Order: sequence, then structure tokens, then C-alpha cells
Amino acid sequence: MLRPDPTVVRDWIALQHAEEGSPEYERLLDAHESVSDLVEEKPDLGWLFILEVLKIDSSTAVRETLSAGPLEDLLTQHAVQMIERVENEARSNPQFASLLGGVWKNAMSDDIWERVQKVWDRRGWDGIPAA
Repeated sequence: MLRPDPTVVRDWIALQHAEEGSPEYERLLDAHESVSDLVEEKPDLGWLFILEVLKIDSSTAVRETLSAGPLEDLLTQHAVQMIERVENEARSNPQFASLLGGVWKNAMSDDIWERVQKVWDRRGWDGIPAA
């Protein structure tokens, strides 16, 4: 079964909680590059990485970076391949729909962007009151 590297998952999550510039942050910085490469080169694994991280840690620091980073990049680079999975997950998983609410249009086509907006939950993002 296809699974993201647990070390990359763990290190990427730890990076989001590390103080920028600290020795721990510097030690974990490779995880950022690994995830960027994963999303760009292996979108199926990138997708599984996003779901795994969200399952493990849904803190604000992680959600903000996961949304504006790997998830937005996945949709920008591989939208045609991934949009149905994203829509289905958002419909069945409120936590994911909320994560999707932090994505910006970036270079997505208008069609993909409209589909994202139909299934996202923007509550809690950009000053929109949470539930």
C-alpha cells in the first residue's frame, strides 16, 4: 500500500512547531523540500501526505502551512488529476473541508477554483467567524 514516509511526516509536522532559525528548525528544514518535491513529482503520495498530516496534527500552525503549502501546491500543479479526490474528501470530512478553506486560487484555472469553492469551509479563515 502506498504511504508517505513516516519520518518526513513527523519531521514536517515538527518543523511547523519549531522556532524559525532555531537549531531544531534548521535540522528539520529538509522536510519542507522533501514535501515540495513529493507534491510536485508524486502527487498521489503528496495527497496521502496531506491526509496523514491532518489526521495526526490539526493545530493552527500545521493547518495554515498545510493549506497554503502542500494542498494549494497540489491543486495548482495537479488539479485535473486531484480535484475529484479533493471534492470527495471535503464532502465526507469536515476537517478537510476546513483545511481547504485556507487555500488561495494561485494559478488554478477558474473551473478548478470554482469547484474548490463549492466544497470548502471558510469558517475560521481570514477573520470569518468559526462555527
